[in-house]
Amino acid sequence: MKPMLTIVVPLYNSADTLARLVAELTQLKIPGGHELVLVDDGSPDNTVELAERLVAQTDFPITLVKLARNYGEHNAVMAGLHHARGEFVINLDDDLQNPPSEVLKLLEFAQKNKHEVVYSFYGDKQHESWRNLGSWLTNRVADLLLDKPKGLYLSSFRCMSAFVVKEICKYDGPFVYVDGLVLQVTQNIGRVQVEHAARESGRSGYTISKLLKLWMSMFVNFSVVPLHLATLLGFAMAGFGFLYAVEVVAEYFITKQPPGWSSLMAAMLVFSGTQLLMLGLFGEYLGRVYLTANKKPQFTVKEVVRREKSDAA
Repeated sequence: MKPMLTIVVPLYNSADTLARLVAELTQLKIPGGHELVLVDDGSPDNTVELAERLVAQTDFPITLVKLARNYGEHNAVMAGLHHARGEFVINLDDDLQNPPSEVLKLLEFAQKNKHEVVYSFYGDKQHESWRNLGSWLTNRVADLLLDKPKGLYLSSFRCMSAFVVKEICKYDGPFVYVDGLVLQVTQNIGRVQVEHAARESGRSGYTISKLLKLWMSMFVNFSVVPLHLATLLGFAMAGFGFLYAVEVVAEYFITKQPPGWSSLMAAMLVFSGTQLLMLGLFGEYLGRVYLTANKKPQFTVKEVVRREKSDAA
């Protein structure tokens, strides 16, 4: 029987929080029932061993998906979505900063308002300052690049209908940005405020380099706006160059002096830098097309361990 809700949790260095997280999630009272899908994203600590023990010991429907190596949060979430069976799917981080008790709030809001997707937002966000800045930048850039409803905060704590999950799972490219996929499928999106707790242990798995990779996936894989901006920049630089050429010719005839070395070098630096910028952008698009055409894997599943609730329960 299909459960009402599947909770997908990507795991990375989650040994300190996993036991409590699983205990609280399995104790939730969800009308229609629920299941857990845990995705180990190549954790270097003992997360996967602990997850295996919890699956074996917990009398609850749990699926453990073990990836062959670290692929990143969004790729791990996609791996979990492929094993979700619920009418709704909620994605939850492993750090307990989103209290599991808030899961029911997202589900009820989606059911009551008939939303295909519900994003959470926070009154008081407890991330480190650099993470808050990174999230703010991500959402501001998404406002420009993606067809995102105004004021919507793209949180990793989200609820999606089975229809949306089915559609975004059709994407098999290696560069995943879940929110970009969601926005391509539906605009029937709601938002609800939830609590956000301070991190009790460990540190965020996100680094500056990982955030940059996520931004590049947003820029290149889900929008052609950067190409439009490169075209406009090219036109602007060409116009600037034409005006500068007119100024140089006029200076030659009026002052009878050749153009100066400094102005020539300044122009070369401006135009050369702009050309390299645009070439790099085009190269990023072409490189991703090349890797996609060569079937770079979105993720590789090493093993799946599934536990169903016992018949005696």
